[in-house]
Amino acid sequence: MDARIESGPAAGKRDEAMMSKPVIFTVSAIWDADAGVWSGHCDEIPAAADAPTLDELLAKMEAMTLDLLPDNHPGVDPAAVFLQITALREALSAA
Repeated sequence: MDARIESGPAAGKRDEAMMSKPVIFTVSAIWDADAGVWSGHCDEIPAAADAPTLDELLAKMEAMTLDLLPDNHPGVDPAAVFLQITALREALSAA
């Protein structure tokens, strides 16, 4: 059995993050068939981006969120931030 006791700033920051209330930002994304990209935005951050895949869009939005967080949401711990994505795409007919 490996029992390790963590101490120092890293352990304290992890404890604070575990106790911080989660902050969830919802990114609304829509497929732009003409451009071949997902266009997403979140007014709460505020940020908007385009990317060819949802994973790439989420990565861009995550980077922008963490960059803008101190200015637009001071006091929010970055470790407590979660992004939720809502995607809309037209259903293609089977014809």
